[in-house]
Amino acid sequence: MSKPEDWSFPEELRPDPANLDFDLPTRLDALVALRIEVPDDAFTADTLGTERGGNGVVIDEGLVLTIGYLITEAQTVWITTNRGAVVQGYPIAYDQPTGFGLVRALGHLDATPIPRGSSAEVGRGDRVFVLSHGGRRHALKARVSERREFAGYWEYLLEEAFFTTPAHPEWSGAALVSEEGELVGLGSLLVQEAVGDRTEQRNMMVPTDLLEPILLNLLTTGVSGEPPRPWLGLYAGESDGQLVVGEVADNGPAQEAGVQQGDMIVDVGGHRVNSLSAFLRTVWAMGPAGTSIPLTLARDGDLLRLRIDSLDRSTLLRRPQMH
Repeated sequence: MSKPEDWSFPEELRPDPANLDFDLPTRLDALVALRIEVPDDAFTADTLGTERGGNGVVIDEGLVLTIGYLITEAQTVWITTNRGAVVQGYPIAYDQPTGFGLVRALGHLDATPIPRGSSAEVGRGDRVFVLSHGGRRHALKARVSERREFAGYWEYLLEEAFFTTPAHPEWSGAALVSEEGELVGLGSLLVQEAVGDRTEQRNMMVPTDLLEPILLNLLTTGVSGEPPRPWLGLYAGESDGQLVVGEVADNGPAQEAGVQQGDMIVDVGGHRVNSLSAFLRTVWAMGPAGTSIPLTLARDGDLLRLRIDSLDRSTLLRRPQMH
C-alpha cells in the first residue's frame, strides 16, 4: 500500500464536503491502514504473500472491518489511523463465504465508527463514494455500474455484488459509502469488464448487508455459525462455454483425487455444469465440508469419473496468536 503523500485524486474526482449531506471528514477518519505479516510457511503465503497491506473501516469502538484475504493467517497486524496513531491489532474472524474479516484494535483508535446502511437500497446508477485511508486525497466519487452475481475461481461466490466505476487503485478493504454517508459495501477486487467494444476497470465490492446476520457470531465465536462448505482445491474458469481446470492446490483434495490442469469439468454427481457459479452451487448443495464429491472430467478425449474427498479449508489455515 502506498504512502498517503505519494498520490492523490484530481480535485474534480474527489467528493466536495460542501455538497454532501454528511460529515465527510468524520467518515474519512473511520478509514485505517492495515499492515499485515504472515509466516513464510503459511498455507496462503505463496498466493497472497507474506507482507500485505490494505484498508479497514472502524465500525464499532476498537472494531475494524476489512476484506478477509488481507488478514488470513496473520501473525502481526498493525493499524494506522488518519491522525497518525499506530496500534497493534488482533484478527478475530475471517468468514470465507462472504470474504469479510474482523480485527480488534489492542489500543485506542481516535476514530468515530462509520454508520452502516442498507446495501439493498443502493442500485445501479446510484452515486456512491469509495474511501480509503489517507483522507480526502484518496476519496473518489463513483457510480454503481452493476449489481450482479460474482464467481471467483478460488471457490467463492456472491449472489449479488456491487461493481463501481471509476476504479479506486487501493480497493482492498476500501469503504463503499452511500449518498447518506453510510457504509454499504467493502472493496474486494479490481476487475476488467467488457463494455461494448472496450474494456473498463471496475471495483468489485461486497455488500455489507451480508455482514449483519453473522456479525454477532463472528464476534463471539470467530465463525459465522453456518456449516463449512466443501473445499476442493480446484481452481476453474469458463472458456468458450466450457468449465476448465486452471490449477489445483498443492496437496489439496482435487490433486489427491487425480484432477489435473486442463481437465474439463463435465458434471458433478450427474448434474451438467458449464459455468463456475453452477459448479460451485452444485458442489455445495451436496453437503458440508467432508462430503465426497463425484466429478466427471474430460481429458484427452476420454471421460474420467473421480471422487474428491472435500475439506474444510479453514483447517489448513494458521490460527492467530495473541502476542
